[in-house]
Amino acid sequence: MASKEDIRSSRRRHRRTLSPEQIAAAGDAIAQHGTAWAASTSPATAATFAVYVGVAFEPPTMPLIEALHEAGHRVLLPVCEPGRQLSWVYWTPSTVFVRSAYAPIDEPEGERLESQVVAGSAGIFMPATAVDMDGNRVGQGGGYYDRLLQGLDASGQRPPTIAVVYDDDLLPTGSIPAEPFDRPVREILTPSGVLRLDGTVDVA
Repeated sequence: MASKEDIRSSRRRHRRTLSPEQIAAAGDAIAQHGTAWAASTSPATAATFAVYVGVAFEPPTMPLIEALHEAGHRVLLPVCEPGRQLSWVYWTPSTVFVRSAYAPIDEPEGERLESQVVAGSAGIFMPATAVDMDGNRVGQGGGYYDRLLQGLDASGQRPPTIAVVYDDDLLPTGSIPAEPFDRPVREILTPSGVLRLDGTVDVA
């Protein structure tokens, strides 16, 4: 079995082969399927969802963020804090982004809220470089989201979680080594649709 770092490196190399047109098309499809997942997760038209901003060759999520906002939902975006913790800022179309002090990404400016705010959300869209059919996930290597989910699980307040990847980032059962601190996901969002690990697939 390959290590997480080997898998992460391999998927990043593959993602760099994608054309701008392929990346843009993936973003549009993820927005469509992700908005449908949000509607099925919460019938309320004013629910809150935690999302992240896909950068570089990651699956684009800004179309999803905008689509959720247009559907009447509130969107929380993460901010990296010391100790590999996350705080959260509500996004609006006027939100300004600044360079993170702790990661090579841009983050939203605004009032920073503790991660407890995510416990009251209707769902969490999570970054990943790969996910296998057991729900094991390879993130970006920072451990921020595993720590987030550990805290939510400990409080018994974990909302539905869905990992966002390209279709080729979905790997067979047993591909990703599971470690004690890992928190598997049960749903996966790709440009082709939403895969539930009970074997069903939703294509909007």
